[in-house]
Amino acid sequence: MRDGAAPSIRYPHETPPAEGEAIEVAEDVLWMRLPLPMRLDHVNCYVLRDPDGWTIVDTGFATSRSRGVWERILSGPLDGLPVARVVVTHHHPDHIGLAGWFQSRGATLLTTRTAWLYARMLTLDVQEQAPAEQIAFLERAGMEPSILARRRVDRPLNYADVVAPLPVGFHRLKQGDRITAAGRDWDVHLGGGHAPDHLTLWSRDDGLVIGGDQLLPSISPNLGVYATEPEADPVSDWLESCERFLKIARPDQLVLPGHKLPFIGLPARLRQLIDNHHGALDRLMAHLLTPRRGGDCFLPLFRRTIGEGEYGLALAETIAHLNHLHQTGRIRRWRDSDGAWLWQR
Repeated sequence: MRDGAAPSIRYPHETPPAEGEAIEVAEDVLWMRLPLPMRLDHVNCYVLRDPDGWTIVDTGFATSRSRGVWERILSGPLDGLPVARVVVTHHHPDHIGLAGWFQSRGATLLTTRTAWLYARMLTLDVQEQAPAEQIAFLERAGMEPSILARRRVDRPLNYADVVAPLPVGFHRLKQGDRITAAGRDWDVHLGGGHAPDHLTLWSRDDGLVIGGDQLLPSISPNLGVYATEPEADPVSDWLESCERFLKIARPDQLVLPGHKLPFIGLPARLRQLIDNHHGALDRLMAHLLTPRRGGDCFLPLFRRTIGEGEYGLALAETIAHLNHLHQTGRIRRWRDSDGAWLWQR
C-alpha cells in the first residue's frame, strides 16, 4: 500500500545513488541501488566496510544487469576489496537473488534459518505450469476470470528465474544475536508480516537501523497470503512487530530501508504504519455490509484502481486483511456456488 509519509519524517539524502555508484550514509556504510524490472524499480543495498573486506546487506535480483551493476560497484566504490559476508534481511528475490553468486565467489551468507530454508526450497521448485493447488486457491480468492484463465496456461515466474542457486551452508542469525560490522555492534531484531523472521539490524553505537522491507518510509510492504499457507494472518504478525519495534525506536535513528530513501523519524513512521492497516481494516469492514469476493475488495483497501500488473499482489494482500478480520471474529465467510469465498460482516 502507498500511504505517504508522516510529516515528522526527514530524509537526509533527497537523491538516491545513480546505478553503479554509492553514497556514504555513515562512516564505513555505503548505500547503493540495484534495478528491478517492475513498478517498484529498485532495491536498496548497503555495504559495510570491515578489516577483512566488505559486508553486503541484500543483493538485488540475479539478472545479467544486476551482476553488471555489482561488477562496477566492486571495482569502483568498493575499491576492488573482497566481499567477506552477505547479510540477507529476508527471502524475497530482490533481497536474496545474488546471495548465492557472492557465496560462489567466497562470501559467507548470514541470514535467518527461515529465510534460508524458504529460499533454498523455492530455488529447487521449478514449475512449468501453475500447480493445481495454486489455481484452486486463486479461485477461492475470487480472482477475476480472465486473469485466472491466463494463470492456468501461462508459465509462472519461478523463484529460480531471478535467484541464483544457493550452496549448502549458511550462518544463522536469530532474535537477540549481535554481529559486528563497520566498526559497530548491531543487535538482531526479527519482524513478521511481510516475510517470516524478517531480519533488522540496530546499531548500538550511533543509531543506525538497517530495516529491509520491515521499515519503509512512504509505502507499506505487501502483506500477502498465498496458496502455500492459505489461512495465514500476516496482518497480525505485522501489527505485533510494529508495536514491538516502537519500544526500541528513537526519533534520532537513521533508518536504512529496503526501498525508497533513508529516513529519520522511526517512532512516527511505526505509528503511521500501524494506523494505516487499522484504517484499511475499518474501510474493508464498511465495504462488507454486503457479501463480497476477495477480488471485489480492492478499492476500500488501496483507494485506487489496480492494474493487471499489480493484481496478484493486491489479491494476496486483500486475502490477508480478510483472513485477519475473519480470524478475529469480525466477519464470516462461506462458499459461493462456484467455490469462491464470500465475506460479510
